[in-house]
Amino acid sequence: MGVKTGLPDPFERPVMLQNHRPTAELQQLDAAHHMHPFTHGSALGKKGARIITDAQGIWLTDSEGVQLLDAMAGLWCVNIGYGREELVQAAARQMRQLPFYNTFFQTSHVPAIMLAEKLAELAPGDLNQVFFNGSGSDGNDTNIRMVRHYWAAMGKPEKTVIIGRWNGYHGSTMGAASLGGMKGMHSQGGLPIPDIAHINQPDWWGEGGDMTPHDFGIARARELEAKIDALGEDRVAAFIAEPVQGAGGVIVPPESYWPELQRICDERDILLIADEVICGFGRTGKWFGSETMGLKPDIMTVAKGITSGYVPLGASIVSDRIADVVNDIGDFNHGYTYSGHPVGCAVALENLRLLDEEGIVELAGTVIAPYLKKQWDSLADHPLVGEASMVGLMGSLALTPHKESRAKFAADAGTVGYICRERSFANNLIMRHVGDRMVISPPLVITEGEVDELIIRARRSLDEALERVKAEGLMVAAS
Repeated sequence: MGVKTGLPDPFERPVMLQNHRPTAELQQLDAAHHMHPFTHGSALGKKGARIITDAQGIWLTDSEGVQLLDAMAGLWCVNIGYGREELVQAAARQMRQLPFYNTFFQTSHVPAIMLAEKLAELAPGDLNQVFFNGSGSDGNDTNIRMVRHYWAAMGKPEKTVIIGRWNGYHGSTMGAASLGGMKGMHSQGGLPIPDIAHINQPDWWGEGGDMTPHDFGIARARELEAKIDALGEDRVAAFIAEPVQGAGGVIVPPESYWPELQRICDERDILLIADEVICGFGRTGKWFGSETMGLKPDIMTVAKGITSGYVPLGASIVSDRIADVVNDIGDFNHGYTYSGHPVGCAVALENLRLLDEEGIVELAGTVIAPYLKKQWDSLADHPLVGEASMVGLMGSLALTPHKESRAKFAADAGTVGYICRERSFANNLIMRHVGDRMVISPPLVITEGEVDELIIRARRSLDEALERVKAEGLMVAAS
């Protein structure tokens, strides 16, 4: 028993952690002790983080009681929206019955078994076996190990190279960040690891020049063929890509791109890994982006929307071709403490049940996505916007000083995008900037009325950003 001092006991807390301190004090504590991901910590500490305390549907509430429209679904993940009591109850039931057990030592448990069955049912093609992870980053690290192990078992141990795309994103662990092609990430920590290569992204608006989208898509796909030839086909194990690049700026490839890439992978016997961490579970209007883009992957990486972000969970959904070999040749010396965590699996099962039985994925794809696209496309008439693109419930606005030439700004990349993002935040709209692109990815449960409100706030933010950009002399094209 502790000695009573008359002071508050930090371990005596109510069931729900309430906001019982002033915002300024919370910001000071955050700056003093909390290291944020992908953040200039000192700069944020001086500015002060916005403290989010509550959420319902597509709406967040901060510590000052202000509501924000979350057009990013958290971090591309809260597909079902906030505040679903069913997911809370699923977690509570599982915690009472079996809060944790591992799947290492010839044991399993019901939630992992049932979720693996459900994912095999939902996944396209012969993706029938599941290796559970804690996140998308973990999943892509798993994929590196698995494809190299597979080729070694097939008598081709020299097939170790995995090709990704510049400006692709596959996570931030050493392996996953290496697969991704974000040079800012590669500049820190000794990346990429060996035997990772990259080709250019299919960004026609930003990089297509005078080519038609069709020709550009073919040309960018054939860069894979050229890279395979340069490296040697006997060394290339796999190609990894997002069906639609998410963190890279919602880059929607030309229609000619993916069929040509699929042909190359098939003809060259190169495994295709579809990173569905963002695109999966309804984000593109179908259950998976691979279905939207007509892909036949050998492995799909999933996370985020699998639980709608309520608890961490990820998985690699693996084809019979690969899994049968890996399962037959002895131990696969790889795994995580939380592979198939029972609480994560229970929440995922309930999340997928609701997405299916309530028709959320179908409604998002057939009703909300077309309405959102129509309203989003209307922003293309704004003087600051060169292109408005949308697939499913993923959208981007390419900002430009000159529409006709698709020009970039003379200012450093991201300068104008950051201004627009700050005006969006001030207008209580969570809209992210990636360089000089503005991107959205709202919960699938957004209504048509909420879409209208999103567009109103986005246009206001663009107006205010344009005013500032002009005032600061930034509306200048790069030479």
